[in-house]
Amino acid sequence: MPKMKSHSGAAKRFRKTGSGKIKRNRAFHSHLLTKKNAKRKRRLRTRTVTHPSNLKAARTAWGK
Repeated sequence: MPKMKSHSGAAKRFRKTGSGKIKRNRAFHSHLLTKKNAKRKRRLRTRTVTHPSNLKAARTAWGK
């Protein structure tokens, strides 16, 4: 049986940390930025760790 292909959209969105956790970008930073204050936009630029409840789905889609 051939290898499973990883979800190419998920592969571009997630990265693995050294300890094995999965990093992701934050949502709500692509448009309608004029109404969001500077502190909020600055916080949205940073990456964060995926929540444990979503970890299984992220790993499955990511394929790594």
